[in-house]
Amino acid sequence: MAIHIERSININAPPERVRAVMMDIERWPEWTASMKSVERLDDRELGVGSKARLRIRRAPTSVYTVTEITPNRSFTWETKSAGIKGVATHVIEPDGNGSKVTLSVDLLGVLATLMSPIIRRPSEENVRMEAEGLKQRAEAPDVSVG
Repeated sequence: MAIHIERSININAPPERVRAVMMDIERWPEWTASMKSVERLDDRELGVGSKARLRIRRAPTSVYTVTEITPNRSFTWETKSAGIKGVATHVIEPDGNGSKVTLSVDLLGVLATLMSPIIRRPSEENVRMEAEGLKQRAEAPDVSVG
């Protein structure tokens, strides 16, 4: 059994702006308390195979690898840490004059199932913080992105 967490949020900013904020992963700690630090492990544009070391609130430090990217729409990255495989997907869709973002996290493996009572709530909180922080950052008129 896997743990699946998903959150969608409407953002009053065009998808291009939301994408610029989302893809600038090294700046995530500036706008979401769920992220303590992000360190890129390569120096190319974020794409399949790109790696980053993430220190996430209430989770072990892990290296995430981008496994799928749809230009201007979504990216997925994965990690394996302490016997748990994490898969996080970030999707941006046009929504009228703004955007709809859906963030999802799947935690897979026997250990994820056994530890579900301990790790589900902090993971849900982290996804909520990321969605709300992304909304606030993308909607802020005085913040440069990209």
